[in-house]
Amino acid sequence: TKYLGGDWDGNSASLSVADGATLMNDFSSAAGSYILATPSSPAMDDEANGIWWLVPPPPTPSLTLPMLPAGWMYEGWVVGPGGPVSTGRFTNVAMADSDGGGPGKGPMGTPPVPGQDFVMPPMPLTGYHAVISIEPEPDDSPGPFTPKPLVAEIGASTHMSQSMDNNAGSFPTGMATR
Repeated sequence: TKYLGGDWDGNSASLSVADGATLMNDFSSAAGSYILATPSSPAMDDEANGIWWLVPPPPTPSLTLPMLPAGWMYEGWVVGPGGPVSTGRFTNVAMADSDGGGPGKGPMGTPPVPGQDFVMPPMPLTGYHAVISIEPEPDDSPGPFTPKPLVAEIGASTHMSQSMDNNAGSFPTGMATR
């Protein structure tokens, strides 16, 4: 897995994720938002137990992310007191992620975008953090990988679009010398 690279210029190389041999993008244009909602649940008092990367109504994808090269995928996360919990892996923001509505979803359907319901057992997400990470494929770790282009603290509003912050400025960089 290579996510930093650069071309030699004499005896040194400036390394970044934008190099053509790595992720091929600096992710400065990544943008997105999410809503808190539980479309899989008929209850009206559990809306803070689900996160979906969509703009309501009608539901349309809310993530603007560059295509990743082969060997990489995006993964959604909620991070709280118990640590990070995956909401599924995806390459297309306009399709359901790898686990659909998730293992804790209710009996009703879910939208065809990345996201997850945490209704069985209930897990309110207010005060957690929402994260979109870039993961190697295959992934050999249960936790988030280093590059996280989008992050946000999850607010209390349900069914309202909440913006995520572009976090590309935190991506690792480096200098190689020979």
